[in-house]
Amino acid sequence: MLKFLSRDSIHGFSVYSSLVRDATKKALLKYKVEARHAHAQAKTSLYDFHKELGGKFVNFGGYELPVQYAAEGIAASHLHTRASCSIFDVSHMLQTEVRGSDRIAYFESLCTADVQGLPENGASLSLFIDDSTGGILDDLIVTKAASHLFIVSNAGRRDHDSQLMIRTQDEFRKQGKDVTVRFLSPEKQSLLAIQGPRTAEILQPFTDIDLEKLYFMKSEIGTVCGIEDCRVSRCGYTGEDGVEISVKSERAPFIVSKLLKKYPEVVKMAGLGARDTLRIEAGLCLYGNDIDETVTPAQAGLGFTVAKRRRQMKDFNGAPIILSELEWGPYKKRVGLKSLGKGSEPAARKGAEIFVDNQMVGSITSGCPSPSLGYNIAMGYVKKDFVKPGTQVQVQIRDKKYDMEVCKVPFLPAKYYIQKKNKN
Repeated sequence: MLKFLSRDSIHGFSVYSSLVRDATKKALLKYKVEARHAHAQAKTSLYDFHKELGGKFVNFGGYELPVQYAAEGIAASHLHTRASCSIFDVSHMLQTEVRGSDRIAYFESLCTADVQGLPENGASLSLFIDDSTGGILDDLIVTKAASHLFIVSNAGRRDHDSQLMIRTQDEFRKQGKDVTVRFLSPEKQSLLAIQGPRTAEILQPFTDIDLEKLYFMKSEIGTVCGIEDCRVSRCGYTGEDGVEISVKSERAPFIVSKLLKKYPEVVKMAGLGARDTLRIEAGLCLYGNDIDETVTPAQAGLGFTVAKRRRQMKDFNGAPIILSELEWGPYKKRVGLKSLGKGSEPAARKGAEIFVDNQMVGSITSGCPSPSLGYNIAMGYVKKDFVKPGTQVQVQIRDKKYDMEVCKVPFLPAKYYIQKKNKN
């Protein structure tokens, strides 16, 4: 069973307060650095709501979004999500609909999923791949609705993904194919992530969708808080049970307000800082950190996103390279790392080099103090000879090396609401 550490229990660690301060400062710095490269700032439909709650804003993906709130630090929001239920504004993500009789062939030409084989309202994690290198261009979730495909991809890849999809749409149309791509702008369509073990309990009284039958990676259209035409998908980015709700932007604040007022101590808002530490504990990749165009699915531990039928057909971008690596193994792999120190050492961050016997064998891609575990964790890539769990390594942070150990990811067991297989 997953063990949650309360503030009181973590207080037993003499360095807890410094870990929390470090996590907060590093998260704020990380997003401020990214903000320098962002385009003109825009606001989601919940901006005023965030502001009223004392949100500390940064520009992320071109949108002003809260890293944390005045009443809750990053570690506190993180722990609350693990124990109860939090709402994240992820409206900056790129939401896309693809329609037309050739929509499945169109999207399979771009990604690694077996879209054809998905059940109605079923979803799959998938990848856009560079055909020449096998590198990952983006990760996304594609849902097969009755009349169209619904895709959610990364905000930081909005320009790239939209250009890729439009360019491929035009190529299909030149061949007489029927496909139409429509982007749902955050100004018109919001995305709310409600995450945590109490999500279904909290949301069920407010929706006509039977959440007991809505399993992980399934999606339904229904009413939420009296608002019609909401798409509720059982998924998330925290490792916890949860849903993502795609709703008209003008109605998103009403849903959030309704849930917060009904359950003021159980449901809380959480920002990008907690979302980052939660996904690291869950061993989930962040595009631009853990995956990018220089990394292949096999190297990232994402070989499962290449569907069986697609492997057999060998009809996806980068197939020769990717299939070869899946068969023979890549020269490097993504691994988890946990601190072996006494708690006073700094957390390893992106770019920190990994050593074995003074030989550099890899580098860190993401890291943080783990609020749930009470010690530092990280993910990174190491050469294939050093991927075995238990391998002792050293990570250089500034001018000093610190002991860490290779381990499996996720760092905490996933708690997704998965349908039990019929034994008959």
